Amino acid sequence: MNQSDPVIDEVREVRHRISASFHHDPALLVAYYMKLQDKYRGRLVVTHEASTAAQLTRPTRRTTGGAKGAARRST
Repeated sequence: MNQSDPVIDEVREVRHRISASFHHDPALLVAYYMKLQDKYRGRLVVTHEASTAAQLTRPTRRTTGGAKGAARRST
């Protein structure tokens, strides 16, 4: 299964050139793709599965204190 597919080869080449333009720095590359995502947000199709997955992976917001802090302060 080592056959070359011209379309796949082209996609890989373009991805490599994009990565090279950011000196193969993952943080810069992710920032670039996030900007593209924001720029073309109206074109994105969100399915129920994708929406649920995004909610599960979204970082939770931490607050200072909270229930544990209140319990500690009351003792």
